[in-house]
Amino acid sequence: MRSYLVLLRLPGAAGFVGAGLVARLPIAMRSVGCVLMVSALTGSYALAGAVAATLVLSQAAVAPVVGRLVDRRGQAPIIYGALAVNVVGTPLLVGLAVAGAPLWTLPPAAVLAGVSALPMGSLARARWSAAAAGTPHVASAYALESVLDEVIYVTGPVLVTALAVGVFPGAGLLGALVLYVLGGIALALQRGTEPPRHEPARSSGRIASPGLLLVLVLGLLTGTYFGDLDVSMIAFAGEHGGLGPAGLLMAMIAAGSLVSGLVYGAVRWRASTGRRTVIAALGLAVGTVPLLLAGSVPVMAACAALAGLAASPLLICSYTLVQELVPARSRTEGFAWLSSAITLGMALGSAVAGGLVDLDGSPAALLLGVGCTAAGFLTALARSAGRHEGAL
Repeated sequence: MRSYLVLLRLPGAAGFVGAGLVARLPIAMRSVGCVLMVSALTGSYALAGAVAATLVLSQAAVAPVVGRLVDRRGQAPIIYGALAVNVVGTPLLVGLAVAGAPLWTLPPAAVLAGVSALPMGSLARARWSAAAAGTPHVASAYALESVLDEVIYVTGPVLVTALAVGVFPGAGLLGALVLYVLGGIALALQRGTEPPRHEPARSSGRIASPGLLLVLVLGLLTGTYFGDLDVSMIAFAGEHGGLGPAGLLMAMIAAGSLVSGLVYGAVRWRASTGRRTVIAALGLAVGTVPLLLAGSVPVMAACAALAGLAASPLLICSYTLVQELVPARSRTEGFAWLSSAITLGMALGSAVAGGLVDLDGSPAALLLGVGCTAAGFLTALARSAGRHEGAL
C-alpha cells in the first residue's frame, strides 16, 4: 500500500485520480444501463444487447482517433467537446426508449451517446506516464489505475441497477451522464497534469507492431468475456427470482478483481510482463469454469468473485505491454487502441450473449465466456512464445 501512497503524493496526482475515477464510473454503467432499460421496456434481451452493443461499439470505433487528437491537441478541448455531444445523445436515447418510439430509432441515438463517451481511463494513464516519468513507480501507477477500474465495476453495476430498477428504467443512464459531466469537467480543469502535446511524427505515425496487435486481440477477447458476463449475470438473476441481485453478481466479479489488483500492484515482480500475462490469462480461463456450475444466486456470487481474481492482473499486464511497445509521443493513442479493443469485445459479448440468452438461457451465454477466456490464454501464450516486439 505504501507504493500507492507515494504515487498519490506526486504533484497533482490525487486531483486527476479523483476526477478520472468519477468521469469513468459511467464506463461500468452504460452497457448495463442499456440492457436493463431496453429489456424492461421491451422484454427482449436480444434487442437490449444489440442497443448496448451499438453504444459501446460506437465508442470503440472512435477511441483511437480521439486518442490521437488528445496527443496532438491536449485533453481539455477534446473533453469539453465530447461532453457537449453526450449531453444531447444520452437523454435522447433514454427519451426514445421510455416514450416507446419505433425500435429503429434506438441504435442511432446509441451511436450519438457512444461516440461522445471518451476513454477516460486512457486519459488518466497518459497523465501518469507524464507524472511518474523517470521514477520506479510507473508500473505501480498502472496497477493503481486497474484497481480503480475495478472500483468502478464494483460500484457502477450496483448503482445503475438501483437507479434503473428502483427509480425508472432510464434513470441508470441519466445517472451515468451526470457523473460523466462532473468528472469530465473536473479533469479538464486540471491543466497542470496534462501530458505535453506531441507533433505528428515525420514517419507515417503508425504505432502497430506484431506484439501490439496480439495484445489488442487479447483485449478484444477479454472484453468479449466482460460483455458476456454483463448480460449473463442479469439473465441469471432473472431466472432465479428477479433482477435485483444482478448488480451484486457483477460487483462480486469486480470485487475479486479489485483484491487481486491491490495485491498485484504492491508486489515487485521479477518475471517479465509477457510471462505474467500468460499466467493471468490462464488464471482467468480456469476461474471462469465454475460459473457454469452455479445453481443459485449465493453460489453464483461466490463463483463470480473467484472468476474475477485474475481479471485485474491481466488488464494491468496488458496496459503495461502497451507502455513497453508504444513510443511516448503516441501513448494516449496506444492506450486508446487497447481500450477500444476491450470495448469492442464488450459490444460483441453483449450482443451475442443477448441472443444466446433468448435461445437457451444464461448457461448458453456463460459458455461463450469460457470460450473467450480459453482463447485469450492461447493468444497470450502465442505472444509470449513469439516475443513479437518489432515495429511493423
